[in-house]
Amino acid sequence: MTTDPGALKALLEESQDVQTDALRASAEPLEELVEIGRLGSTMEARSDVTTNQQFAAEHRRSLQASLAGASALGVAGGGLLLGMLASPAFASSSPDIQMLQTAASIEVLAVSTYTTALTLPYIGGSTANPVVTKFCQVTRSQHTQHEKAFNAAITGLGGKVQTNPDPVFVPVVQKAVASLAGASAAQGALGVVALALELENVAAETYVNDTIKASSSQNKALFASIMGVEAQHAAVLLAVQALLKAGAPQLISLTPATVTKLPAAAGNVAFPNAFYPTSQAAPANQGAVK
Repeated sequence: MTTDPGALKALLEESQDVQTDALRASAEPLEELVEIGRLGSTMEARSDVTTNQQFAAEHRRSLQASLAGASALGVAGGGLLLGMLASPAFASSSPDIQMLQTAASIEVLAVSTYTTALTLPYIGGSTANPVVTKFCQVTRSQHTQHEKAFNAAITGLGGKVQTNPDPVFVPVVQKAVASLAGASAAQGALGVVALALELENVAAETYVNDTIKASSSQNKALFASIMGVEAQHAAVLLAVQALLKAGAPQLISLTPATVTKLPAAAGNVAFPNAFYPTSQAAPANQGAVK
């Protein structure tokens, strides 16, 4: 597999530009969140116990309603989920902090998943597609930065940092990774891309949802800035997935000659929705620190 080093460099620079803009946009909200954490006064209403209980109940109902149609959650098995739903899952913190903790848990899981993927020969080995390898490396780095941003916001608001992966999706990832044992390079690459795409969509949809539901304007700005980066990751993975499914991995390349060989659908396959859906959004307290 060959690629154009100049084109790859340009693509990565563009990705990093989007990431830099997102982190720059989050800098001011993070500073304001630190100030809010010091003052504490603006959090009083949201720290009310009754408010937190109502918030938790709402999201338990939301999770229950979505179980039947959520394939990823179905794979995870019912026992864990029923246990989570049977008892109040809210933490002793505000809804906004819980959203941030869940976001951080999603980012922790994403970093772990890309790290594992890069140990596989068809993703991170010498025979792997260099574009896919570099995408995974850069994307892992960006998720690491997102996790730090979310935890900085949590600290600024006086909450407990979240360094554990999302508890609902851990079994999903574990099962997917186990299924790759003995897979061919083509099957394995397709399986990894499908898993990464699932996580990127969960992240993007969760942050779209949280941008709407967060009560703090600073948190809204933070979620919105990072959401765009996750959507870009998903778009790249959709394009790669389409070429793998078409049996044309050789077209996952940045050489100019490849453009004329791409199928007609290549122009829109990465952007299937005019508006980002939220059907896979994680309930805001799913990854909250208990």
